[in-house]
Formats: sequence, structure tokens, C-alpha cells
Amino acid sequence: MLKTKQTKQRLMRDSNETLITTLETLPGALFVLDETATIVYINASAQAMLGASPETLIGNNFWCSAPHLVSPALYQAAHKTKQTRESTEVEYVSLVTRNWLHVQLAPTVGGLVLHIHEKREPLPRQETCFPEEHLAADVLENMYVGVGFLTPEGILLDINEAPLADAQIRREEVIGKPFAQTPWWSFSPVSQEQLRAAIARASTGETAHFEAQLRPREGMLLSFEGVITPHVDADHHVEYLVIAGIDITARKRAEADIQALIDAIPQLVWIAGPDGYMTYNNQRLIDYLAMTLEQVEGDGWMVRVHPDDHQRVRQAWQTAIQTSTPYEVEHRLQDGTSGAYHWFLVRGMPQRNAEGMILHWVGTCTNIDEQKQTRQQFKESRENFRVLAETVPQLVWTMWPNGRLDYTNQRYRDVTQTNLHLEGDDLWRQFIHPEDIERTLMLRHQALKNGDIYENEYRIRDGRTGEYRWYLARALPVRDEAGQIVKWFGTCTDIDNQKRVEEALRESQERVSALMNSSIIGITVLEGEQIVDANDTFLRMTGYTHEDLRTGRMNWMCMTAPEYLARTQQAHRELATQQSMTPYEKEYVCKDGSRLPVLVGGVVLQHHSCQNITFVLDNSARKELEQRKDDFISMASHELRNPLAALKMQTQLVRKRLEKHSQHEAATALARVEGPVKQLERLIRELLDVSKIQAGRLEYLQETVDLEALLHEVAETMQQIHTTHTIVVRGAVPRSLVGDKDRLGQIFTNLLSNAIKYSPGAETVEMDLSTSEETVTVRVRDHGLGLPREQRDKIFERFYRATGPRQKAIPGLGMGLYIVQEIVKRHGGTITVDSEVGKGSTFTVTLPRKRDA
Repeated sequence: MLKTKQTKQRLMRDSNETLITTLETLPGALFVLDETATIVYINASAQAMLGASPETLIGNNFWCSAPHLVSPALYQAAHKTKQTRESTEVEYVSLVTRNWLHVQLAPTVGGLVLHIHEKREPLPRQETCFPEEHLAADVLENMYVGVGFLTPEGILLDINEAPLADAQIRREEVIGKPFAQTPWWSFSPVSQEQLRAAIARASTGETAHFEAQLRPREGMLLSFEGVITPHVDADHHVEYLVIAGIDITARKRAEADIQALIDAIPQLVWIAGPDGYMTYNNQRLIDYLAMTLEQVEGDGWMVRVHPDDHQRVRQAWQTAIQTSTPYEVEHRLQDGTSGAYHWFLVRGMPQRNAEGMILHWVGTCTNIDEQKQTRQQFKESRENFRVLAETVPQLVWTMWPNGRLDYTNQRYRDVTQTNLHLEGDDLWRQFIHPEDIERTLMLRHQALKNGDIYENEYRIRDGRTGEYRWYLARALPVRDEAGQIVKWFGTCTDIDNQKRVEEALRESQERVSALMNSSIIGITVLEGEQIVDANDTFLRMTGYTHEDLRTGRMNWMCMTAPEYLARTQQAHRELATQQSMTPYEKEYVCKDGSRLPVLVGGVVLQHHSCQNITFVLDNSARKELEQRKDDFISMASHELRNPLAALKMQTQLVRKRLEKHSQHEAATALARVEGPVKQLERLIRELLDVSKIQAGRLEYLQETVDLEALLHEVAETMQQIHTTHTIVVRGAVPRSLVGDKDRLGQIFTNLLSNAIKYSPGAETVEMDLSTSEETVTVRVRDHGLGLPREQRDKIFERFYRATGPRQKAIPGLGMGLYIVQEIVKRHGGTITVDSEVGKGSTFTVTLPRKRDA
């Protein structure tokens, strides 16, 4: 077996050596290319033809490594062979050696084989892959413009003589190289990028037009206008690209000179193509529109035409283009900087060549805003004064020099509802307020006598409603050329609302002043952390002085006791987002170091958003009262606990003795006493818990609790005690939870007790159990009285009780939910309430399944 394998390997090696020897002896140059046109093998003839060793050729791109052989005809033939997978032949003249080359192309599994023979004369003419070769060569060599052929990747296949002469280089120096890296383009990354972008567009089948700067050689800079046209095969695949371009340097310089001249003209100038496509604006027009040339191109300039003029301007412009007649229209054009519209006379003339064909349109925009305004003012000056007077919202009147009324507008007559034909002071007494009439008449007579401007405020009675309203009356004398008064022109403006606002402002200022001067409420004005103003009450409360305030020594952060700093910062964040803060309790550190318990609220000043105003109420008395109450509760709960325990024990002992002596009736009566004793015991226990919570001494055990069993046990116990309701338990929760079993039981006992107590007309109370990966949720739902929205958060406060009449009739001290919330918090959970009056309440307790010990 081993011998057979070795024999096969020797035969394969000998076969390969024989094949290579055969290829080496073939006449002509042989190239084997892979699918990316990379050279994978060349024979000795190919090496001799290119004058290079295999090491410098194998592994490189054929089109970049063999400039002697590169030709558009060969490239097209290679493309066709790869597409059709059929052998083909092509003949062409080497652009370097000027010898005829005959190439046979055959497809392989992974690429192509090229077999190239040099000829002194062409074979008899036959169809090749590039039938236009001779015509193309003639065109290339005889055109003054630059023309070349490229692969879709941008490799130069051929180029005519004119660009080579400009660059003073030989054709073989650039053939087979990326065109963007040749001397014409390599001097400028910008020009290279413009060329590459155009090649990329043309490679997709698009004809790409572009302009760029070229530098064929040092000291020679040209403006180039080019077009790249794709050549596609029958399957619409791009075979190669043709690039053609002309030197437009002289034209660009001429255009620059013309544009410089146009920019110097004190006029807004524009140029458009024969089809009306805007192509140029001079600098003055660009500055006025505040738009770049790219933005105004086409019909982009229309965005600056007034919306009311759009249709008329577009129709006039299209008519001029279609009829080839001069364009003239007046319209408003927006100043791009100020946003104001100004009237312009816009004219455009078609520029034609010798054959009468329109080359482009040249136009100007002349500002006629002043002329328009003058015409408008002239038009308005001819309008009747009465039309103007009837449109203004004032009472308008004119008066002769002797004080007799000449004219009143309709609004004046509607308001006064009086006989305006009366003369003298009686006319005014009809509608001016009695308290204002004498002062008004005195000022009127004085104005008529001295010719001074008349101004007065008085109340006019509205004849339609009988209501008096405040008016501001003004009158100006109209004089002739000699300075004599010929007429008085006057108006009365309703300022009643303004007067009311002024009165309200005055009253508001009085209230603010009274508030600032309050001896009970301290007021501060804050900017950031600094107190920039404060009333005397706040200064007295904290022991600071006006000098401390003036010198900036009052900072609310520094004045806040450390344990209240977090809550204070939270309140200020709320103030910044909500424009007001919910009142909260804290302690200020006074100037002497003592502490002052306060209740603080605040709002953002409406017209000074950087300033806040806070209201501070001395909370010392309430805090002292609460402390006394806490001390009393603590003392009472401790003092009552022992006697109550003794009473409970004695009652149970006596009841057992009575039962032992068969005195069952007396034992039953005594058993009834145990119920109130248990209620009293629970009350004292809650009082004691409240006292411990306030002191921070309520103890909790850390034990594993079977929560589901505990909840069912609590429900069963409450069901035995309260037979008026059915307690329904649904769902399940984990049987293992770390916490204090008694305290957890206390939570749900209290919630079920409240649910029963506050749903006297209902028959069921529901307890729903659910769980997630991280939490346990228990919902206790009743169908009872419910709570209004404003009381939902307050019910968890210590000693708070719902204020409704039906709730007040139910006994309780308001401690249960306060204790429940504290126990839930200490177990790392939350409690919320959702309630609707008349439909009941749902208390939701959420506890973590795992928590830190």
C-alpha cells in the first residue's frame, strides 16, 4: 500500500515537471491569471518580453505590471472571456513597442490564460473584441483634448498624446497605473478625490461630469472640464470607462474677470441657463439672500420670494423662458439676514449667439422698496380720514378751536349714547363721572386757551350698560402755516383693564409687603446656594443680621444641619423641575450654633427664574409638643402594659375556676371581658411600637419565614374573628423569605382588619398573592368606602385619620398604617394604595425575595 502511494506521488511530480517544461518551451509569452487579474504564472518568454523576473511579477496585478501589453482592446477581450467563459482572440498595437500583438485568451477554473505573440504585421482582418481600435487610436493621437480609457477600478489603459506632451512623460510611465496617482492628479488630494468620485459614479453606469484643477508638470496649472462615460456590454455590465476633457483655464479666467466686474456693479445680478436654471449670483445678491450659490441653484432662490408673490413670479418666469421674451416683474424678496421683505424690480434679458440661440439669461434686481412705500403712502393719504377713524379701537373725535365738536366716530357714539349736538360744558357732563368732571373741564379749558397738548384720565359711562370705565384722553392741536390752531384731533383709549391691573398690583404689593413684614413667617430669596434677601423675621429666627446678608455670609447649604442636607437638596431639585417645592421639615443651624426646627416651602420667582423665594415657619413649638406626646405615649404604653397583663391573667384564671365549678354562665360572661382586654392589649402594643419607631428602637428578627403559610394563617385567624366578611386568598408566593415573622404577620393582620372595618356594606375581602424573580407582591382589596385622591399619601402619617363622616364614625387612632409602612420599609419593600371613593381600596405590598442581612 505504502509503495503504491509513493509511486502515485512520483508520477504526479513527474507530470507537473513535464507540464512546466512544456509551457516553458511554448512559443510566445504565457500568462496565467486568477480571477482578480493577479499573475500566478509566467513562462520564460513572458519574462523576456517584460524584461522582469518572476519574483517581481508573480503575485502582482497584470494590468499594473505589464504596461507594454496593456490596451483597451485586450482589457475588453479579457472582460468578455470572463463573462462568456469562451476562448477568444484579439490583435492590437502595443502602445509602448508599437509592435502588433496577437493574444489568445482562454478561461480557466480560477481565472484566465493569455498567450501573446509579437507580430510585425497584422493577421488578415478578422472580428476582434474592440472593432473601433483603429478609429480610437486615430482619435486619441489627433485630438487636442485629453482622452483616455480606464478600467472600472480606475486603472489607465490608454491615453492620447496631448496630455503626455503637457506632462513631458512617456506613455509607458502611466499605462497600467491608477489614473488618480498619475502626475496630472497626484499634486492635489482634492483633485484626486474629485476624480475618484467621478470614476465611482461612472462605474455604476452613470455618465459623470466634473471640474477639477490639473498640474501636468511643475509650474503648469490648468482648469479641467471632464466627462467619464461608461461602456457597457450586452448584459449592461460596465466593461471600461472613457474619460474626455478640455482645458477651460482661459474660460475660467474670463469668467472670473466677468464675475469680478459683476461683483463690482452696485446692483444685484444673476445669470440663468437657457432653461431658466439659476447658475450664478453676484456677491451682492448672495449677501442679500444670505444663501450660497448651491442653495439658489435651480429654483432654490424661490424660497426668498414672498409667499403671496410665488405663483405670479413663477408664471412670469416660465412665460419668458417659453416665449424667449424679456422678463420683468415686481415682487417682494426677503433679506436673508434680517428676515424683512423688500420690493424689487426684477428684469432678465436672454443672451443669444450668432444663430439666435439663447446661451443664458442675465438679469438684475433693483430695490424699489422706497418707491413702493411712497406710492402706498400717497394712496393712503387720499383715503378718507373717517375710514381710518372708524377702524381704530379708540373713541375718536375732532373739535374746532372754539371747543365745539366737529366729528366723532361710531365707537364714540355707541359708548356715550348721548346728544352730541349740545354745546358747552353740558355736553361732557352727560357721560363723564361726577367725581372727574370738574377736573376734566378745567384741563379742557386750559388746553383750549393755551394750545397745549391735552392729556387726562377720567371715567366715561357706557350708555349701553350704565357701567363707568376708565379712559385716557389725548388731543393734539393741528396748526396752519401761520401757527394758528385750525382743529383739535383727539382720542379716548379704554384703560380700564390697565387700571384694574394697576390696582391689583398695588394690592399685591401691599400683601407682599405685609408678608415680608410678617412677624410669624420668615421669607428668603435665594440665588443658587446663597441667600440674597430675607425679612427681619427670618433674620431674628436664625440670629443673623442685615450685615451678614449684605456681605454674603448666609448660605442655606452651610446653615442646614447635616442630617437634613440630602432632604434639602432633594427639595431644591424638585423646585428646579416643578417650579415649587412640597413643604418639608428640617433644622437650620443658627448663627450661635443652636438648632431651629422649621417647616420650609418655596416657589420659583416667575420673572426671575434664577431666583427662588422660600417661606420658613418656626416649628419649635410643634416639635416640642410632638416630643411631649411621644414621651407620654412611651410612658403610658409602658405603664399600662404590666397592669393589663395582670388583668388578662387574672381574668383567664377566674374563668377557668368558674368552669371547674360548673358555673358556666358566669364563665361565659367573664369570657366576654377577654375580647376588650385583647383590643386594649393590641392598642397598647401599637402605642409601644410607635414609641419605638420614633426612638429608632423597634427590633426585627432575621429568620426564614414560610410566607405563604403565614398569609394563610393570618387569613384564617382573621376569618374566625370577623365572620361578617369572607376572606378570599388567591395565588401563591415563595415559601422561603428572610424577615421577622411576627412583624410580617402584623402587616397583613392590620391590612385585613382595616379592609373589613372600612367596608361595612361589603361581603368579601380579597388577598391576591403573586411573585416575580426578584419580588413578592401581596394585594389586599376591599369594596368599601374608599379614599379621595388628596388623602391617599396622608393615611400613612402618624395619627392621621380619614376625614369623611363615615370614616370618622369607625374607631381608631391612626397608628396602624404608620406602623405597617415602617415594617415594610425595614424589610426593604414598598406599600402603595389605589382607591376610589365608594368603590373601595387596594393596598399593594411589595417585598424583595432576597435582601442583605
